[in-house]
Amino acid sequence: MPELDTAEPAGAVPEIAKIPGTEECSVTLDGVRWRYLHAGSGPPLLLIHGFMAYSFSWRFNMGVLSRHFSVYAIDLPGCGFSQPTDEAQCSLASDAEAVLRFMDHFGMEQADVLGTSRGGGVAIVLAALAAQRSMRQRIRRLVLVCPINPWSSYGKLLTRLLSTALGGLFVTHVLPKQHWIMLRYFRKLYGDPTRIAPGSIEGYTAGLDVPGSFEHILRIVRSWHCDLALIEESLPAISELPTLLLWGSRDTAVYPSSAYELQRRLKNSALVMLDGVGHVPYEEVPDEFNRVICDFLLRDTPRMPLEAAAEAPSSSVSVRLTD
Repeated sequence: MPELDTAEPAGAVPEIAKIPGTEECSVTLDGVRWRYLHAGSGPPLLLIHGFMAYSFSWRFNMGVLSRHFSVYAIDLPGCGFSQPTDEAQCSLASDAEAVLRFMDHFGMEQADVLGTSRGGGVAIVLAALAAQRSMRQRIRRLVLVCPINPWSSYGKLLTRLLSTALGGLFVTHVLPKQHWIMLRYFRKLYGDPTRIAPGSIEGYTAGLDVPGSFEHILRIVRSWHCDLALIEESLPAISELPTLLLWGSRDTAVYPSSAYELQRRLKNSALVMLDGVGHVPYEEVPDEFNRVICDFLLRDTPRMPLEAAAEAPSSSVSVRLTD
């Protein structure tokens, strides 16, 4: 297992942002201080959070995954309690380069990567980057949870509006003060809002209360459309990589219909659609999520057996795989 830097991250991390049973760690890469959580031993597994999120997203998953893997849940630069970069924009390409640098620092010759939402986009670009540099073996397999992609139309107009000068003022000066907007946004991520666990909204709010968070969000938004194009350009390079696509049928942030176009382009992929679940299945139905992830990652081939679906009647499973 790579040697860890277990020093506390710069700045105080509130207790609600921590995950029991994990090590609170930090490392400085290229002058930027990263905060990450670590648990377990075995093959490395990287967890990449989504838009407006951080490692707090994985609070219901790290315990189970760490029984089989050395799990690293990172706060991407500028997110959660990691230091922001000096770059004018924050793109999938820059984040993928940063994650590859993280892997290099810890000597990870090979790792499984699980990314959700925008983090799924980072994972796609990361895998393509490794393949294009003749390092295809660096990414063993991918798990993409409701990843952003060009075939989901949600948010395309909104991100264009927020990228304008007026929209930028809204993101950096109005949005941080309007907690009701954030609450409404968070509730819509669930297929069933009654499944929101106590402390969830407070945990995400803690990550957004860090100075500079909304300026970083604006940099992400301004790169959004170029990032979607980069995802499409990256897919041919990873078309044979063992990949699990995992979606909630009630996802209103990245439309479930877009999953099928991704599956068509990823020739060695399995698609699992969770019935009645929204954009954050790792929080909404964590037991089922953990079962599906472990079933995929612990096999020699990315086979999602139909008998596993029978054990979880709330799931519908679409599978297409090559051996």
